Amino acid sequence: MSGWVTPVCERLGIEVPIVQAPIGSAVTPELVAAVSNAGGLGMLALTWVTPEEALSQVRRVRALTDRPFGVNLVLDFPIDDVLAACLEEGVRIVSTFWGDPGAVSGRAHDAAALHVHTVGSVREAAHAAQAGVDVVVAQGWEAGGHVRGRVGTMALIPAVVDAVGPIPVIAAGGIADGRGLAAALALGAQAGWLGTRFLTAIEAATHSVYRQAVLEADPDEAVYTHCFDGGWPDAPHRALRNSTMTAWEAAGCPAAPDRPGEADPVATDARGRVHRRYDDMIPVAGMDGDLTALALYAGQSAGLVHGQTPAGEIVANIAAQATTLGPRGPR
Repeated sequence: MSGWVTPVCERLGIEVPIVQAPIGSAVTPELVAAVSNAGGLGMLALTWVTPEEALSQVRRVRALTDRPFGVNLVLDFPIDDVLAACLEEGVRIVSTFWGDPGAVSGRAHDAAALHVHTVGSVREAAHAAQAGVDVVVAQGWEAGGHVRGRVGTMALIPAVVDAVGPIPVIAAGGIADGRGLAAALALGAQAGWLGTRFLTAIEAATHSVYRQAVLEADPDEAVYTHCFDGGWPDAPHRALRNSTMTAWEAAGCPAAPDRPGEADPVATDARGRVHRRYDDMIPVAGMDGDLTALALYAGQSAGLVHGQTPAGEIVANIAAQATTLGPRGPR
């Protein structure tokens, strides 16, 4: 896919315009390294780990690949120590989300790192540009997991491209195959940011019941909601409809602590930690319990995910399909 190398690919040091979104606890160093080894950009999700755990994951990725990769941090949480540890370790791509990027850009640039920030609106994109970010990720409403804005990808991407150029834009939301990637590039984006598609990658930590739910889902089963806010309040998200969401909606969508089964412990993980019904936790390998009652974050592109394959094959197949379609985006 060498003919598809866009300016942002050159800036990030990757060969194909495909970025693996930081899909929370489903991310493993093995997934990140596999995406990077295939020519894309793998991304660790490090918001909820200690600096020591972050360094362990960064070093594990480096043991598996010599290609570029990034780390993602959510700015609604205390991430200063993890950010400092990553920058001191020489991480060269830092991705942020859900907060003011201004406090991070200077620190990243002082450490010779690139700063990538995700936005959900043109206004947020303009603010990120003024704050000095190097790359803007425009996340459309179709996206899975936590969703920043209310505008669909088709309308948002070109508007953000127009607003922040020449800063490169990466498109997120609703992209799961080469058709979506080609469309994003046609809209002026320089790469695609894919999360839901990598939930069923062999290297992901996704539990088998979660994988199966994604594989069987139709697009309209990925619901924009405020249901799973335990641990991250006031952050709308998109997840597959399940028993928890159905009971909550039937009760009139009450706020905590008045939701059906509010205190129910529905799962236990491999470390013995208990996860409750409305927690912002996904089912991962090693968990036991009523796992389908947990948050099953997924975007509307879940209807396009049809198999479990190695991450490198996912990257290669998307790139190959996009190549047959054109157009090839900015040069």
